[in-house]
Amino acid sequence: MRKSAAMLAAAGAVVLGVIVPTGSANASTACDNAWRVLPAGSMAAYKDANCGGGLLGQTPGDDSNWGNSQGAFQGSDTNAASSVLNHGTTDTSYTAVQFFNGTGTYTGGSSCLKRSEVYADNLTDDYFSSGYGINDEISSHRWVPESSCGGYFMS
Repeated sequence: MRKSAAMLAAAGAVVLGVIVPTGSANASTACDNAWRVLPAGSMAAYKDANCGGGLLGQTPGDDSNWGNSQGAFQGSDTNAASSVLNHGTTDTSYTAVQFFNGTGTYTGGSSCLKRSEVYADNLTDDYFSSGYGINDEISSHRWVPESSCGGYFMS
């Protein structure tokens, strides 16, 4: 009886493996893991989708120019992000990270990532308020209340 139960369980696991592919689970797992190790109160950006290709930067603060030599994001970090994370905390009203495709005084189109969304693992299907795609186009960011996002949120 024990052998048949074990064989039935093994057969069930094989069938489940065929029915439920694991490829897509691995993609979000990378961002899940990246979010878990990101310090609370910080945001981060990665070069590739699914939090791959290397960390561009992470910070608890704002950065008005990802392409200059100041702040957490510098030089070639501008226009290079394909996934972003928000590990904001509940002790502040700034619950969203607002990303812009302009630098300096936070200009150009914008879109936000809510704290409750945790991360956007593939920016190829997200757009700034200006209509331009977000992938590889982020040049600056700041922390804001969700009400400052004008209804433009990443998914």
